Amino acid sequence: MRAKRALLLGAAAVLGAGGVAGTVIWRAAATQAHTAAPAEAKPRPARVQTVAFRAETRRMTLAGVVAPRIETNLGFRVGGKIIAREVDIGARVVAGQVLARLDPADLKLARDHAAAAAAAAEAEEARARADLERYAGLRGSTAFVPQIHDQRLSAANAARARLDQARAQLATAENNLAYATLTADAPGVITALSMEVGQVVATGQTVARLARTHELEILVNIPEHRLAFVEAASALTFELWAQPGETLRARLRELAPAADPATRTYAARFTMLDRPKLAALGMTATLAIEQRSTEKIAELPLTAIFQQGTGPAVWVVDRTTGAVALRPVSVRRWGNDTAVIASGIADGELVVTAGVHKLEAGQRVVPRPAGS
Repeated sequence: MRAKRALLLGAAAVLGAGGVAGTVIWRAAATQAHTAAPAEAKPRPARVQTVAFRAETRRMTLAGVVAPRIETNLGFRVGGKIIAREVDIGARVVAGQVLARLDPADLKLARDHAAAAAAAAEAEEARARADLERYAGLRGSTAFVPQIHDQRLSAANAARARLDQARAQLATAENNLAYATLTADAPGVITALSMEVGQVVATGQTVARLARTHELEILVNIPEHRLAFVEAASALTFELWAQPGETLRARLRELAPAADPATRTYAARFTMLDRPKLAALGMTATLAIEQRSTEKIAELPLTAIFQQGTGPAVWVVDRTTGAVALRPVSVRRWGNDTAVIASGIADGELVVTAGVHKLEAGQRVVPRPAGS
């Protein structure tokens, strides 16, 4: 009886141990099966930017100075001694204003001499004309001789010519007397003077320089490697340093055909299409030159470029599924913070702009605009 009970207890113990072991094995198998089936990865947020293609606009700035379009060297049209100087450097003058005067004594004597010569020629012409008219009255009588009539006609014509000559000399003498006074031929500013009272000057010698201020320009020295860019410019604007923030229009008027031998730059003059409120000669100006191209480009931050062995690429986000795909692109040029894309992506596509080296093909992302 005791042996039978011991046998039953042993069998129960074996069955109990087997049940516990089975339970352990089942739980272990269930845990292993759960680990083997990975959960689907959640989409990660990603900063994106919409691709926007636009016409390429290149811009260049050059420094220049305000200069007059016309700056004239002035001088007396006759020689003589300067007895008066009416202006100083920087003086603003109007047309007809007196700048300087010469001693008119000799010029007055020349004028008086010419006037006397003209009076004598006028008297001689009157006498010769009267003689001709009296002799012509004898025509038809025996006292009329055709040869004498021709002589008196020739004398009258010669006297008339001498009178015209004398009158022309008188007009020249009067003009010379007027030329003893130097006047401004246009409104402007005196930029240089090379005369003093008591100085004797020759005919045509430069004694002053007048800058006309009614039409101002911007004088710029252009490096030779920028000539093509300037000539093909589609828009020209300028801004005076004295008036920051006021952008005005300009137009290329003149370009030097040869470079300056010292600076190896080309002098260019740009007309101010819009007159500044305050513009003085010599002011510094910044000239902005823009060149637009028919080819369109897109600009992306450098953080959007994924560098791989075959070249630059970007991650493009599918708007429907949120999955990213790597797309090779052609970079036109690199900037400090941006890359100019010429091709490889389409207008309106979404491009990841941050964390591009942590993405994998097909990975899903939640687009977040920049700054969010």
